[in-house]
Amino acid sequence: MKSKLAWLGAFFILLAGFLYVATFYAYEPAEALGGFPEPVFAEITEDKETAKLYYWNGASEEDGIPFGYEVVIRASGWKKGVREGASVMYHKGDEQVDVISSTNRLILMKKKSTSD
Repeated sequence: MKSKLAWLGAFFILLAGFLYVATFYAYEPAEALGGFPEPVFAEITEDKETAKLYYWNGASEEDGIPFGYEVVIRASGWKKGVREGASVMYHKGDEQVDVISSTNRLILMKKKSTSD
């Protein structure tokens, strides 16, 4: 019985470790966007001074961004703001980023802060 519990415990520890790595290492901070997390496995289609456009299978107009991405954004200190259709505003201090999600497309736009 103890052996089964030990294997079960080891399995759940490995599963939790895999989920942590799969979630937090799939995103990295974008310097141009004030450190807002961007998906590592998304293909950048346009890279402008204040906006980045991606082709990304994780994006959906109906469902928005994946739950794991939402977790990483919040863990990075960004707070969810106003939602208007496919657009969701996030803020952290004076920084603001507009996240627009449509089918297989993701747009991250840095907004001018009100103090500028």
